[in-house]
Amino acid sequence: MPKWFRRTLIVLITVFTFGLVTPPEYLYVDDAKADKHHKSGYIKENIPISTYEQYYELPTEESKYENAESFVVFAMEEAEKQSVEKFGTKIKPVIEDEFREIVLPEMEKVLASLAEEREESIHNLEISEHPAAGYGEKIFHVYDRESGQDLIRFHVRRENPPKAGYWFNFHYHKADDNFQKHYDLGKIYWNRNMPPKWMS
Repeated sequence: MPKWFRRTLIVLITVFTFGLVTPPEYLYVDDAKADKHHKSGYIKENIPISTYEQYYELPTEESKYENAESFVVFAMEEAEKQSVEKFGTKIKPVIEDEFREIVLPEMEKVLASLAEEREESIHNLEISEHPAAGYGEKIFHVYDRESGQDLIRFHVRRENPPKAGYWFNFHYHKADDNFQKHYDLGKIYWNRNMPPKWMS
C-alpha cells in the first residue's frame, strides 16, 4: 500500500472519530522507525502528545508542508500550542479539557476545509504566532504568505450574559465576508467571577 494512501487513511480515521479510534497498526508500522527521531523537537512542556503527532512527522521550518494533509497536521499542532499559550496558567487548568473536547475538533474541520479549497497553493498558507494577551481576542490567524492577507482568524471572546456568569466564546472570521460574521466553534463556561487576563 503506498505511503501517501496509508497516511490519508490515518488522517480520515483520526478526523472522523475525533481521535477516539486508533488507526490500525499496519497503517503506520512502517513509519515507526522514521518517526522516532522527530518528536523531541515538537513536544512542549505541559502539552500532551496529540493524536496528530503520534502518527506523523511534523514539518520543519525548512520543509513546511506539501499537501492538504500535512498542512492540517501542522495547523492543528499550532492551534493546540497557541491556544494553551493564550490560556495562561490561571485559565488553562479550568477549561483545557473542554477546549480539547469541544473546540479543537471544530477548528480541525475549518482547517481541513480551507486546506481542501487551497490545495493547489497549500505551500502559501502560514499560521500567525503570538496570541493576544490581556483582553485581546486573537488566538491565531491563517494567512497567505505571498499576499500577506489573512484568510481565517480564530478568536475567543469573553461574554457575560445577564445572571449567567462568564463564558468564553470561541469563533472564527473569514476573509470572504471581510471578517464581519462570527462563525461559532463552541462556548465554555468559566464561572460567575470575571476571568483573569489571557496569558496571566
